[in-house]
This record gives sequence, C-alpha cells and structure tokens, in this order.
Amino acid sequence: MLSSFSNFLKYLSAYLSFYSLSNRVEAWTRDVAFLLRQEGRPVVNLIPNKAKERVMEADWRNTDRAINWLRKEAINYTKPFVLYLGLNLPHPYPSPSSGENFGSSTFHTSLFWLKKVSHDAIKIPKWLPLSEMHPVDYYSSYTKNCTGKFTDKEIKNIRAFYYAMCAETDAMLGEIILTLHQLDLLQKTIVIYTSDHGELAMEHRQFYKMSMYEASAHVPLLIMGPGIKANQQVSNVVSLVDIYPTMLDIAGIPLPQNLSGYSLLPLSSEPSKNKRKVKNLRPPWILSEYHGCNVNASTYMLRTNQWKYIAYSDGVSVLPQLFDLSLDPEELNNIAAKFPEITYSLDQKLRSIINYPKVSASVHRYNKEQFIMWKQSIGQNYSNVIANLRWHQEWLKNPEKYENAINQWLKTHIASQFE
Repeated sequence: MLSSFSNFLKYLSAYLSFYSLSNRVEAWTRDVAFLLRQEGRPVVNLIPNKAKERVMEADWRNTDRAINWLRKEAINYTKPFVLYLGLNLPHPYPSPSSGENFGSSTFHTSLFWLKKVSHDAIKIPKWLPLSEMHPVDYYSSYTKNCTGKFTDKEIKNIRAFYYAMCAETDAMLGEIILTLHQLDLLQKTIVIYTSDHGELAMEHRQFYKMSMYEASAHVPLLIMGPGIKANQQVSNVVSLVDIYPTMLDIAGIPLPQNLSGYSLLPLSSEPSKNKRKVKNLRPPWILSEYHGCNVNASTYMLRTNQWKYIAYSDGVSVLPQLFDLSLDPEELNNIAAKFPEITYSLDQKLRSIINYPKVSASVHRYNKEQFIMWKQSIGQNYSNVIANLRWHQEWLKNPEKYENAINQWLKTHIASQFE
C-alpha cells in the first residue's frame, strides 16, 4: 500500500510539472499561426461502488489534517486562529487514456456520489453553430478538444459527474463545519467558502475554465459565522479581490487605502452587529482579466448586474462581446454591434480602470521573451520537448510545419527589436 501511494505521488509530481510547462508554453505561443488540441476529449469515469465515499483521496487527507488540527490545536487556542483548506475538487482529473502526455479532462466519481445527483434536473446547454462562434471561443473549444460531435447523453453525463464531484466537495466542507460544531467553535468562527474559478461543464462547447462566461467566471462565495446575517443572498457583484480586505476587517485591522477590493462585511453583517458607519465606496462593477493558455487573446471582462462586456487584445483586432444578462443569462446573443452606445460606454469605463491595449501589448512582448528564454534553456532538446507537450498528438503529425510557424513568429519579434 505504501509503495503504491509513493508511486502515485511520483506520478502526480511528474504530471503537475509537465502540466505546468505545457500551460506556459501554450500560453506563450498563442499568437503563433497554428491551432492544436491541448486537452483530451472530456470524458466520464465511474467507480461502480455504492459505498465509495472517498474518491478524491488527497483532498480527504487534507480535510482530515484540518480536522485533526482543529481538535488538537485550535481547541486550545486563547487567541483567534486562521485555518486555510485548499481542495482540488471539483477540478477534472488527469486523462492518461489520451496518451503519454495529457491534460485533465476526466470527470471522475463513484456511484455513491452520482446517486445524489438529480439527473432529471440537468439541462443540456445550448450551443451556437461552430461557424457562428466568436473566434476566441472557437480557439478555446478547439484547444480543449470540444469541437467534435457530442451526444446529449455524453453532455448530460459530464454535467452529472461534475455535480457529483461538487457533492463530494460539499461533504468535505460539511465535515469541517461538523467538527467546529462538536468543539463548540462554530458560534465564534467565521467560515468563508469560495473557489478560484468555475467549471463550464460543456456550456459554450467547453469544459474547465479560461473563459469570461458565467459558468467559468461566476464562483460560489458563502460566508457564515457570528455577526453574519443568516439566509441572506447579496445581489451586489463582488470579486475574489474582496476576500483579503474582508479578512482584515474581520480581524479588526484597518484597511490600507490602496487595496483593489472592498470588505464584504457591510454587505453581509447583521445591522445590530455592524455598528461602524462604513461609507459605501464599492463600485457597481467588477473586473476580470486573463492572459493564459487555451485563449488566443488577452481577455478583459467588465461585469455589472445587468451587463457583461468582454474586450480582447487591443480592442480593435478582435471584436468585443456584450451580453444583457437579465434577458440572455445563457450568453448566446452578442449584442455589441446592436447597441453601440452601451458598448462604447462600457469600453470607456473599462479603459478608465485599466489601459487594456497597453497591458495586452506588454503580454505580447512578455510571451515572446519568455519563450525565447525557455527555448535557449533546453538547447538541443528543444524539438523533442516541444513536440511532446499536451498537443503532442497533433504536433507529431507534422512537427516541421509547427516548428516553422514558431520560427516565423519569432522572426517578427527579432525584427521589431531593431525598428
């Protein structure tokens, strides 16, 4: 058993190292004139065991460690404590069936968790025809290996397995809350539950993240504890950058003036418990930006309660998107051209917050510089290493073509340095 676990850790370490390298190289080369699949086709994998509760064993081990710490350490604390527990679920699992080098495209669970999902309630998301997709969306769908044909059953299974994985995640949170209750700590502990991203689960013909669509960018954020109003749903748009000032506020630490985020306590606290008069400086929008892999342009989102505006690159070379979320919650109708005044107003607001054309230009330069440094660092192994990243199944069909495309891209960088 110990040997098996040791081998798993070695495999996981090697996988994470490889996956990180692939992510970086794919992001650096997103402007290269080629299109390569970087993930295995999303699939499901079921453990047919009705009693198997601990599927993601690494997360359960960390949950057990957190519980043990609460029982042995926190219970004896005379001062406030902070406990952070990070879980990998409900990320998709690695997909070794896709070949030697692979991404994470397997939705994996057991019958124990799958039986908790109401299959009849699962909706199959609507898709635009491939020819009508936004060019950045098409690039994302292709690199995520989602442009092929999927049956309704396949799509529904992926979504069902994802919900089952969420159920397992929720159970881990439940164990933490139960332990706090058993130790009489729950009534004096504030619990914050959130995620760094969502999961598309085949919405917009994609899985995973790297998108400004709601399924990817809209994350859970739950707060409970003393002074927090129970059963309250806050309609304001908030951001993950609000977590840090919220924790400072909980600790009674004055908030620095240069923070990007805002404390969530004025929105969530009971009026009687929030005696401090806090001036409402929170803007009616949130900002998100992305510059990584599986997307071939720097992406910026300005989100209000009603509108979502998505700008790309320099704001000119790639058309923007505008969605009225009150009328189009599935984000299928880009109305940027139909409502130019709203599009212009939101774009000007976005530019007042961040000079996104300038940021995009910096990212372009950074990507080439980093790629050149990486290429030089691996020397004669370059051709072999780059051919065997996550895109290896397509790359190896015509390696000369793809290396030439990169060389052409690098020439433009060299030329621009001498202009």
